[in-house]
Amino acid sequence: MPSCALQATSESTVHSHVADEKYADAMNWDELKFGVIPTDYMYIMKCSNGDDFSQGHLTPYGKIELSPSAGILNYGQGIFEGLKATRTKDGRIQLFRPEENALRMKMGAERLCMPSPSTHQFLDALKQTVLANKRWVPPQGKGALYIRPLLIGSGPVLGLGPAPEYTFLVYATPVGSYHKCGATMNLYIENEVRRAIPGGTGGIKSITNYSPVFEVVKKARAKGFTDVLFLDAATGKNIEEASTCNIFFVKDNVILTPPANGTVLPGITRKSIIEIARDLNYLVKEHDVPLEDVLAADEVFCTGTAVEVTAVASITYQDKRIEYRTGEETVFHKLRGVLKEIQTGVVEDKMGWTMLID
Repeated sequence: MPSCALQATSESTVHSHVADEKYADAMNWDELKFGVIPTDYMYIMKCSNGDDFSQGHLTPYGKIELSPSAGILNYGQGIFEGLKATRTKDGRIQLFRPEENALRMKMGAERLCMPSPSTHQFLDALKQTVLANKRWVPPQGKGALYIRPLLIGSGPVLGLGPAPEYTFLVYATPVGSYHKCGATMNLYIENEVRRAIPGGTGGIKSITNYSPVFEVVKKARAKGFTDVLFLDAATGKNIEEASTCNIFFVKDNVILTPPANGTVLPGITRKSIIEIARDLNYLVKEHDVPLEDVLAADEVFCTGTAVEVTAVASITYQDKRIEYRTGEETVFHKLRGVLKEIQTGVVEDKMGWTMLID
């Protein structure tokens, strides 16, 4: 069946399936965790190496078929993105800066020698996926529909090199808070393992960036920490980021964050917080953050799609634990409040960051 026919068929099925149902049956939104809950539909689009992506389609959420010699399985040729669909105060559904995710995927695809969907194709795929799964978008204040776009080398390849075929796939799942601890994070500085190296892939969302830190993160969580902070590979003296998020330090109302210079991921929440802070006349510095600045900071907070904007209550380095301010009279609290009001439609989006899709 041609892809256009598949799309027409799936859109018809989607419409009949969700037309009279606002929310998924039997969902306890108050108990929503951050994990995979199978939804109704996913989006798939393919292209051959050297070609452009053309027409994708919705299909019921489920397993996909891959050759054992697929580039993604043998050489890790793949990247992903993450963003959320949320409900506004009047029940409408919106995305936050999705074009930034499209541009970051394109940058990552170029680094890994893959074709990527155009910004228009990326946004259209997101919209179709969210609308097909709109009954899984939680009520306002109960969570979000997490959207995971994937771009993988799906074609078979044995010799070292790019795959002959690529698949762009988008799925979604309703999520609650990422960290069980809730309001604050307690971080541990890892002194041996490095997350990224100069000239590597730390600045893109390559799938190969994440599993190498599983072990140290698991050990840290077993000791009661929320996440791990990694030092730079070049000197071992500067903070870069955590396993799941970017980090900010505040000293005397000056905001400091490590630069997104190739080893630190250029987070979209990070970028938004920097722009909001500067709009509120805070001085924001993007440069190396030595351990001495960590010890001297008044406040610390993390940013990311999953963790959103979360205060850090403490950082432990070797045997020293440093505690930070986390109350309502903090820079963090003000910046988070402004961002959340934009993301949830409480205030007018003068930045032009949100995209209403329903």
